Amino acid sequence: MKSAPQPKPRGFTTQYAPQESDLYKCVQCGFCLNACPTYLETGLEAESPRGRLTLMKAVNEGRLELTPQVTTHWDLCLQCRACEVACPSGVPYGRIMMSVRAEMKERVKRPWRERVAREIGFNRILKKPFLMRMAGRLTGVYQRSGMRAAVKRTNLLRLLPSGENLDAAMPQIESDFFRADGRIIKPTGPIKARVSMLAGCVMTMMHANALEAAVRVLAHNGVEVHIPDSQGCCGSLNFYAGERKSACEMAINNIEALLSSNPDFVVSASAGCGSTMKEYGELMPEHDTAESLARKTRDLHELLVEVDIDAPRSAVNQRVVFQDPCHLLSTQRISDAPRQVLRSIPGLERVDMAEPAMCCGSAGTYSAFQPVMSGQLGDRKARNIMASGADIVATANPGCALQLKNALQRAGSEVRVAYACELLDEAYASGGDYD
Repeated sequence: MKSAPQPKPRGFTTQYAPQESDLYKCVQCGFCLNACPTYLETGLEAESPRGRLTLMKAVNEGRLELTPQVTTHWDLCLQCRACEVACPSGVPYGRIMMSVRAEMKERVKRPWRERVAREIGFNRILKKPFLMRMAGRLTGVYQRSGMRAAVKRTNLLRLLPSGENLDAAMPQIESDFFRADGRIIKPTGPIKARVSMLAGCVMTMMHANALEAAVRVLAHNGVEVHIPDSQGCCGSLNFYAGERKSACEMAINNIEALLSSNPDFVVSASAGCGSTMKEYGELMPEHDTAESLARKTRDLHELLVEVDIDAPRSAVNQRVVFQDPCHLLSTQRISDAPRQVLRSIPGLERVDMAEPAMCCGSAGTYSAFQPVMSGQLGDRKARNIMASGADIVATANPGCALQLKNALQRAGSEVRVAYACELLDEAYASGGDYD
């Protein structure tokens, strides 16, 4: 006699389930709608924070099952968290979405190609710095040898998990990597602060020059910089993708590495990494040192303002617009500090652009898994940058820098993409401030 089929679990059932008190804070006022990139692009309620929360409550109450048809609306969310800034009720949307993504990881069966891509990328390569560097070296050879063009002429990419999307979103790998090798860089003058610096993962391979510039700028401004060699990826990409187990393992490793020298601060030149490290205490309340690192974490620009930036002697006679990374503006609530860095550079004319708080569409791995929406938002941002009349667009996050460069190239624009710290570093170098 066959046993009766077991009913599917209803509601959120795993250890990662969002807190009910968070879910029911939303009062359906709709203030989030005009802050949400996916709602503004589609006009669909289900692609807004309010609509996604409504679906979550329906699942929580057992009125909807946790199916791919439902979760596709959550997958389209960029987790830019602009809605949190607009929300008058204090809905912790980012915390809710990270919990829901972790629940989805445990209970929703994704297409096999996506499962393979996630397992290799999130739980293998990102966890091991030496594998990350090896993958980077191989990717660099692939890009520079002509193999990429040859592969594109075939259909091989279609056989790989998210192959075509991953190739399109692939950053240009530099020939020299930034190494977390235990260096200690001392300032020539009085020491104002001692910091541990996060090198990160992808940024070390695609924007090594920006990290070297950050080190020089910090040292010139009286900061002693320690770069621990046992550090790795901060876990940000994994936390936002719902890969909670591996994310926590990476975070714990970094906490130990970055606090090993008992620094005054822990500094990050990547807005996404800094944002996540500031939330380690909330994401891992069972680890006492997580909150300690969170309290010490500073964004690079935030720290430069705290130690009082030394203005360069050389003028830079160009127009610049600053693109606010979402995880600097909406999660860390930092807006003026990078602009103060730019204001310290003589001759640099700052201009504004329309929709400055609108996400550029990068959002970590979003451009690989949601290429259509990512492309639309990138093109929208490129149009706003070009309309500003800027010669340079400055930013503070590797994903944003890559997305802006690709979108501006598609638009046929010659606007340069740079990190704010690179512009400060160039001004110091051209004026002989480092001598």
